[in-house]
Amino acid sequence: MKACADSYEVSTARYEGTKIDYTSKKTNMLEQYIYQIMLNGCRLGFYDPIRTHLNSLYLTRSLSAHTDPHIQQHQSLPINIISGASSGVLGAFAGSPFFLVKTRLQSYSPFLPVGTQHKYKGASDGLSQIYKTEGTKGLYRGVFPAMVRTAFGSSVQLPTYFLAKRRLKTWFGMEDGTPLHLLSSTCSGFVVCVFMHPPDTVMARMYNQTGNLYTGAFDCLYRTVKTEGILAVYKGFFAHLARILPHTILTLTLAEQTNKLMRRFEDRVLPERVKEGI
Repeated sequence: MKACADSYEVSTARYEGTKIDYTSKKTNMLEQYIYQIMLNGCRLGFYDPIRTHLNSLYLTRSLSAHTDPHIQQHQSLPINIISGASSGVLGAFAGSPFFLVKTRLQSYSPFLPVGTQHKYKGASDGLSQIYKTEGTKGLYRGVFPAMVRTAFGSSVQLPTYFLAKRRLKTWFGMEDGTPLHLLSSTCSGFVVCVFMHPPDTVMARMYNQTGNLYTGAFDCLYRTVKTEGILAVYKGFFAHLARILPHTILTLTLAEQTNKLMRRFEDRVLPERVKEGI
């Protein structure tokens, strides 16, 4: 599999040139950046509010107690999983059109076509063409498997991260800090890849189809397993792990540091009455 990927990269460079390759990457940066803002902004931003509101509903049968310190500190694995999945679904829905265009731009090659080809000048042209030919429904083609994929990943990423943090503190006496964040996020990244890769394979195939090759996500999964075997859903696992592991480590570690900076900022700038309501 790695040999095939290396061969494809060499062939791409040979026929299209490194200049075209890097230009394509540069073109894709904007939609990738917007997609990451939409996806991770929702995932990380909505996770804790959803979790604390669900904690409040579970412990007090009311949503109004979500600011109580006891409610905020309460940890429940089922609630954490639901919160992670919910915030992931919101992020996937918000970022789906940009991921669709990114996938099609990256898949396009005039010399070595792989799968269905879609020729767009850039992100805005891609969005415009899809909307003109397929409407809003076309922009959200594949959004269901995208939401399932992200729900799978997000439902385990944040709960696994915080669980690993607690276990590392308890078992090894680690203090809260960058080393703890790095180790916890490494554990989280591996678990995410295991759970996320099958729906990720389905989502990629749904996004890159033309017309209605698959009737839905479950049809795509069924036909993939039937024709290629069960291990087909884990094609490219190690390549995915090589991408998602550093991504998870950087995202969660930097999120921790950002939260610390924001707390210091809030303590210095916000009045007491505002801080009590947060």
